[in-house]
Amino acid sequence: MSLSPLDRDLAQQRLVAATEQMCLALQRASRSLYVRDAADFCCAIADRTGRFIAYPQGIGVSGFLGLDVSAAVQRVADREPLEPGDVIITNDPYASQGLSTHLPDVHVIAPYFDGDEIVGYGWSFVHVSDVGGRVPSSVSVKNDSIFAEGLRIPPVKYVRRGTIDPGVEALLLGNTRTPAANDGDLRAMLAALDTGRGRVQEVLAPHGQGALDEIGQYAREQTAARARKALSSLNDGVYTFEDYLDNDGVSEIPLRIKLTATVADGHLHLDFTGTDPQVEAALNVVTFGRAHTWVVTRLFALIGTLDPDIPLNTGLMDVVSMSAPVGTLLNPVEPAPVGVRHATTSRVNDVLSGALVQAAPDLIPAASSGLVVPVVFARNTAEGPSVHVVEPMVGGTGARSGSDGIDGRDSGISNLSNNPVEVVEAGVGVKVLAYRIRPDSGGAGRWRGGCGLELQFEALSHGSLLARGLERLRFRPWGVQGGLPGLAAELIVNEGTPDEERIRLIDTHPLQPGDRVTLRTSGAGGYGDPFLRDPQAVLADVVTGLVSREQARNLYGVAISDGQVDAGQTALLRAERPTNDGWGLGEDRLRWSRVFPAERLDEFADVLAALPPTERAAARRQVLTDVLTQLPEGFPAAQATGEQMDQAAARFVDLLS
Repeated sequence: MSLSPLDRDLAQQRLVAATEQMCLALQRASRSLYVRDAADFCCAIADRTGRFIAYPQGIGVSGFLGLDVSAAVQRVADREPLEPGDVIITNDPYASQGLSTHLPDVHVIAPYFDGDEIVGYGWSFVHVSDVGGRVPSSVSVKNDSIFAEGLRIPPVKYVRRGTIDPGVEALLLGNTRTPAANDGDLRAMLAALDTGRGRVQEVLAPHGQGALDEIGQYAREQTAARARKALSSLNDGVYTFEDYLDNDGVSEIPLRIKLTATVADGHLHLDFTGTDPQVEAALNVVTFGRAHTWVVTRLFALIGTLDPDIPLNTGLMDVVSMSAPVGTLLNPVEPAPVGVRHATTSRVNDVLSGALVQAAPDLIPAASSGLVVPVVFARNTAEGPSVHVVEPMVGGTGARSGSDGIDGRDSGISNLSNNPVEVVEAGVGVKVLAYRIRPDSGGAGRWRGGCGLELQFEALSHGSLLARGLERLRFRPWGVQGGLPGLAAELIVNEGTPDEERIRLIDTHPLQPGDRVTLRTSGAGGYGDPFLRDPQAVLADVVTGLVSREQARNLYGVAISDGQVDAGQTALLRAERPTNDGWGLGEDRLRWSRVFPAERLDEFADVLAALPPTERAAARRQVLTDVLTQLPEGFPAAQATGEQMDQAAARFVDLLS
């Protein structure tokens, strides 16, 4: 029977509440710090299409709401029938058609039945502590194929008619350094699916088998209509932007992400043609060339800003399409490694912002900090290997017209909570020396970019440091409309001692008892000319310790004396400042673009596309290395003369031809 609009609305709201109950059940039952405190998990309910119709509003990872479980379900259903009480498990990005995006994200799917008929699916995922592989925690940019990243679990039945398959369970727990934590997380996910099963049955009881399909279609159509209305506030047009990852994980050669965004009547098409080829490092993102929830999280944030009460479901995916050439960073071919895909998607978010700020300059912010760095300390204990995230580190949020960025919170792909210091010190084997806002890191502007964070800790035993997703050490988060870039990130071991090491590209780094680790994350970009910032706002930043007096004077033209703004000196300082209303890309980025301009890189991408996908990255690296031999070592951080850069640019043209 057909439900009334009121019945559909009430049922959909009850399903959303059910997903939040599922998440609470999972979080309370979990045994791992990264789930219980950082909240790297989520749950949802899908109809028979496999697309989510209900997603939690305020708990768990928000960015996965556009996933689709149908490919994983079909993979199992092609081999054997699905029965009541079954649960499918997978973590394989390729076999699941992008449901999972790297191996530590373990997904479980339960078909929900009404009698003998499947009416929908419950879904849950957890980022588990370890799935084997070459390094503790299984994630390192240096992994050169997915086979190095740990146990691949194609979609298989984990639970059969309510009973865990002992063979599958033994396989899962025999291929991890943290079997107890993983087992606890897996059972917590099963508890969440059981909770969802009961709630779905309650919702469907008055309406019958087909009700979930009707509710799902209605929910997605409503969300899509509201999303189109929100995007209609953008100026239609074609907008391009590019940004860089610091390196390709193999060498110091940066990686380019190029976007052409077409906004038309409430729809957005993202064309990533020109993006660099897939690499032999774990920076690739499996999308199969289709719009993927992991790539469009910035769009979700934009729509949610324009319509804060919009229901969260896969209807949001109906307003966006995407194309990415096969064999590139955003559409790699198997067995490309994918473990640090979050570094790449962080930069995709910045590229999307750079394109859309041209369509809505008064709405879209400058670049966020552009990094998510789960800092891991791995050690051996009497109970066995211990692998824990000390803190999931982010930076600040980009400033926008009329508003400063948020300090120490990023509007990018991560909405993880921080781990309480007391919990970290009790269970991880480190002493936290500092965890605070990083002064002077936010990009200066009429509206200041959000400051980054600083984490310092001391190792209390022998172990290894991992900092997956370490980025923005070279190309700083950009500002707009005259705003300046945020400060670059830095990772230092034993800072200020004869043993000091500054780390740019990390695999695993051994730590001895007493070694001290300092990570300072990047600040976000500023918005608008800093010399137009209200001097009293600058004073407030100085008083609260976010901006130093020196930066207030040099970047904002504000003189502070005896705790007050010196109006006369400030007027003199600001009179000497020319108006600036362009992009704040930073000197390193400007130097790089002078040698490798966008139009030449587009030509290079076309040349590389003629090669087999697995050969493109090495060929690209060889050509760019040749060009860089014309320049001072360390370029673009190392300054070069205009003549040197022009000669290198000419060499690049010669190599292309």
